[in-house]
Amino acid sequence: MFTKSCISKLAAQATKNQQHKIVLSLPLRSFSTTLTSSSSSFETVGVVGLGLMGHGICQAAATAAASPSSATNGIIAYEPKVEYLTRGQERIISSLSKLVSREKITQNDADDIMNSITFTTDMNDLSQTDLIVEAVIENIDLKNDLYTSLDGICKDGTVFASNTSSLSITEMADIMPNRKSDFLGVHFFNPVQMMKLVEVIYTDYTDSAVFDKVYHWVENDIKKVPVRCGDTPGFIVNRLLVPSLMQAMSMVDRDDASVKDIDLSMKLGAGHPMGPLHLADYIGLDTCLFIVEGWVEKFPNEPAFIIPKCLKEKVDAGDLGRKTGKGFYVWDGEKRGDPV
Repeated sequence: MFTKSCISKLAAQATKNQQHKIVLSLPLRSFSTTLTSSSSSFETVGVVGLGLMGHGICQAAATAAASPSSATNGIIAYEPKVEYLTRGQERIISSLSKLVSREKITQNDADDIMNSITFTTDMNDLSQTDLIVEAVIENIDLKNDLYTSLDGICKDGTVFASNTSSLSITEMADIMPNRKSDFLGVHFFNPVQMMKLVEVIYTDYTDSAVFDKVYHWVENDIKKVPVRCGDTPGFIVNRLLVPSLMQAMSMVDRDDASVKDIDLSMKLGAGHPMGPLHLADYIGLDTCLFIVEGWVEKFPNEPAFIIPKCLKEKVDAGDLGRKTGKGFYVWDGEKRGDPV
């Protein structure tokens, strides 16, 4: 299994700020669906950001790259700071360790996966990548600064894919005026290692061949289930999900029904695994508010985008749901208690 000394070694190597091979004992547009195996693969894939989503994307890409049949030579995992890089490495190590202990993969498989990743704090190491998946925090200014920097160092033909869940893919593509055709979205779901769905999002600029290549990379290389979507707010899942959460909260505001009865009704009446208010608590009420506030600002005339009073009040009070122990429900770690 992976040890603390091994993790410490990773951190020490990362401080050199250069490439390091880490070897461990561990409106619908028409797109083609026929690509040859060679044309549908990327030789080198970069992952920018190794946080909650990014480390999972990196692991999925590295698992594909470690396959003997893969045309991908390796993964470049980038974080600007050593502590973030090390934390991302530790998350991947932990995830692979669990898979080994459950006999889902062998120790040799884990070794091969980690050996396929180059961890770096030097952005220039991304210069020759064929595909870059960006998974930094949902801050448009931060993303725009990142893409400006990448535009200046990456080779011609690099494809850029943002993992944003709520921001405009088109706005980010506009930061790279000469690369708009090579820009699209790939929205993974948490936890990436378990969730099969990936929304592949095109803009009016996206080249159809670029879209098809990424779509097939998702489907054939990393073995996820891709779906096509235009650059609408929230794409498919969040565009349908978030307004439904807001409607549930609005029912609370109007005292139409209790928190318990709203969630129970959607579980037993609609077959949902958890009710909308339970889910909002699990996601994080601050995250829900961040998404819908951005939509209300950009699309003030869209009636589906509203900010319920109870949501704003809970976030202002610091009651963010599961992460703070209190939201619409009382929480004890991952265990949900009674409604507040």
